[in-house]
Amino acid sequence: MPRGSESLRRSGRFLRLGALLAGIAVALSFPSFVPSPYELTVGIAILNYAVLSTSWNFVGGFTGYISLGHGAFAGLGAYGTGLLVTKAELPSFAALFTAAALVAVLAVPVGYAALRVRGASFVIVSIALVLILLLVFQSWASFTGGSRGLVVPRPFPGMLRAEHHEVFYFLFLALLAVALLAWWIIDRSRFGMGLKAIREDEDKAQSLGTPTYTYKLVVFVVSATFTALAGGLYGLWFGDLDPVFQFSILSGSYMVLMALLGGVRHLYGPLLGAVIVGYGLEYSKVEYGDTPLHLVFAGLLLGVVVMFMPDGVIPAVTGLVARMFRTGETSIREVTAAELRAEREADAPDTPSERRTDGQPDGKREVRQ
Repeated sequence: MPRGSESLRRSGRFLRLGALLAGIAVALSFPSFVPSPYELTVGIAILNYAVLSTSWNFVGGFTGYISLGHGAFAGLGAYGTGLLVTKAELPSFAALFTAAALVAVLAVPVGYAALRVRGASFVIVSIALVLILLLVFQSWASFTGGSRGLVVPRPFPGMLRAEHHEVFYFLFLALLAVALLAWWIIDRSRFGMGLKAIREDEDKAQSLGTPTYTYKLVVFVVSATFTALAGGLYGLWFGDLDPVFQFSILSGSYMVLMALLGGVRHLYGPLLGAVIVGYGLEYSKVEYGDTPLHLVFAGLLLGVVVMFMPDGVIPAVTGLVARMFRTGETSIREVTAAELRAEREADAPDTPSERRTDGQPDGKREVRQ
């Protein structure tokens, strides 16, 4: 490898490491420099979006299956946690993990049925799931509270509101770190290679012996579990659950938009998308109230992504940087016949140096690296 390319690659690794450390430092110090508790709630909302979009990306990024109904698992996690606290009187965080485990169990038969179809059929099935759950939780008012909603007791009743927000900020940050670590591990595993083979060509992957259906089902359950944890943590933080909001197709659409905006094939793609989309949504809600202008913002952003950055912001920017800092070296370089003979003698020392296998006279010729 040429020295210029190796140096550039080493510099890129240091830059990525520096950016990662800087991001961690900003995330950890964010509660200490925000001017008011409101900005901290915006940070919590963005972290919640980041966990949800990263959770969605286990399915969408690895397998290429687009689910618009992933909000169903977030709603189940939120309501499951709330009902276990209010009805079964479990401690808040015991209820959170119990609800996530129950959602994981429920995701097995759901995935068993949904993953038998592909493309638009899978999208329709995912939408049907969230609509069915919306009707169930609205109609079963005696158990879920129906349209009146469900009030979840605060897990830290003695804390002031600002302290309450700060604790949940770090809880969401920890959950995001675990989700990113799990995605990174899968991405570098043999299991992840099988999932990416499914994304590129599922039929060919199956013909080569990859257990495609099992792989899809496993990653679907993993994705549902993380989504349920995010929904349950949100229920404990916000404390007021409404089935129309919890089981909304919009929430699943936002997950897709955030992941697509950042880049579904990149670890930090959904995180970057959550920062951009989440801040935009929160800003438009504050500036324009209950008007549907935040939906217009999301729609315009989706159009821009599809038209100009179909692979996401991170792949587009990294490709631009690679073109800007190209060293000028190509895949073809000029070498002398003497250099070729020396290389061949090093590879095959028993071959006489006088033997010419290329049929070329001494001089310069082009060979591929």
